[in-house]
Amino acid sequence: MSKSLIEFAYEFVSSHEGSVNFTEIWNYVKEQSGLSEEDAAKKAGQFFTNMMLDGRFVTLGENEWDLRERHTFDKVHIDMKDVYSDVQTSDDDSEEEEEEDEYNRAFDESKEESSVEEDSDEEKEDSSNSEEEF
Repeated sequence: MSKSLIEFAYEFVSSHEGSVNFTEIWNYVKEQSGLSEEDAAKKAGQFFTNMMLDGRFVTLGENEWDLRERHTFDKVHIDMKDVYSDVQTSDDDSEEEEEEDEYNRAFDESKEESSVEEDSDEEKEDSSNSEEEF
């Protein structure tokens, strides 16, 4: 049974002491697996995804990869609070508030219009009831 592409990658990265560029890994994998250029082009994206999902590998940024076991958690862990706090700005909040206010104004206006229509309908009923009494 032949090795999977990800097993070739693990073999290659394990043989290096430090991080390895993804292009070097992919070139080794293509060579070892005997993929044609056409097949390699079709499988490159899926291979990259598989490396991202494989718990043995970790990306260090700048397209550099290494084995997770060689790094401490705090070095490779991304705190999502930091990511989201960078994304949210006060401009975003004010835009959301403006949209909410605009929505509420439109809702209040339609509510007032329906209230005026109901009052008008009630007045018509009252006047028709008054006419019937005579």
